[in-house]
Amino acid sequence: MLNMAHQPEKIVELSRRVERISNEKIESIVDINQQAKYLSLNARIEAARSGEAGRGFAVVANQVQFVSEQITGIADALKEELAGSIADLIRIGENTLDEIRGYEGRRLGDLALNMIETMDRNLYERSCDVRWWATDSSVVQALQAPGAATASHACGRLGVILDSYTVYLDLWVADAQGRVVASGRPDRYPQARGASVAHAEWFRRGMATADGGDYVAMDVDSERLLGGAHVATYATAIRRDADKHGEPLGVLGIFFDWSQQADSIVKSVGLSQEEWSRTRCMLVDSKHRVIAASDGAVSLKERYVLRHDERPRGFYENADRSLVGFSVTPGYETYAGLGWYGVIAQRPRAAFE
Repeated sequence: MLNMAHQPEKIVELSRRVERISNEKIESIVDINQQAKYLSLNARIEAARSGEAGRGFAVVANQVQFVSEQITGIADALKEELAGSIADLIRIGENTLDEIRGYEGRRLGDLALNMIETMDRNLYERSCDVRWWATDSSVVQALQAPGAATASHACGRLGVILDSYTVYLDLWVADAQGRVVASGRPDRYPQARGASVAHAEWFRRGMATADGGDYVAMDVDSERLLGGAHVATYATAIRRDADKHGEPLGVLGIFFDWSQQADSIVKSVGLSQEEWSRTRCMLVDSKHRVIAASDGAVSLKERYVLRHDERPRGFYENADRSLVGFSVTPGYETYAGLGWYGVIAQRPRAAFE
């Protein structure tokens, strides 16, 4: 059974089908009636030639002509009345469809906002973590009093933190020259400790942070030293004596397990089972890279063409009638966001399901 209340596009499609069928059938009636008129005319001509013998046949021919004229009138009236009624039905259906599509589009925009807001709150915590842990005594001592013992102690401390904060892949302490002197998971990522990150943007920007309240938030990228995992990296300078305005001794870099955490957010959007079959939920960065997607297809190379027209939130309809709802990151507390968008792309329902 068709659910017309929720699928007005079917009403419009059925109306157009009725319009097409009625026009075809009326045209057939007109064609057949025209043939009857020709036969009636020929019959009258033959009756006239036959004189008295054809008089009765002429009466029948005239009656056929009379009926044909009535049929013509009925067909014309039917066509006119049906055309007006069907046009009204199509217009009402299209207006209803536009209203519902508008509601659906606004709903997708709201869901996109909720999606990016959830991520913002998550990333705000990451910005707090990096500034807090950069003042940990074991982390500071690993750079202020460098040596095997302090580095080992820092590794142990970072490991304890990772046991409690499972959203991270690893935490690194890099000295002022960019050499990683301590990491939280040396067994899982042995290649990290001792590696140079001097040319990494997060390290360079971390060393340049203004004070202990400042931090660096990087766009999602793959990290070779973490097995190519997709990470959101946060960094800040580790300062002498853990003083907010102390001399930068190095950088603490923390690596948020992006794929796992983002995947849970884009797959928890409030959609029905039917909607999920035709919907893709995404997080898109300021360069329009797809950095998370509910279908799991994330290479960090895909660019999504988002037509936001400088609007912070909204929706639009594509030529194929698919809807796209979007919202730019609003940020949260001291986390301003990086210009990312929550995006939900939804294909239209099939004409008849």
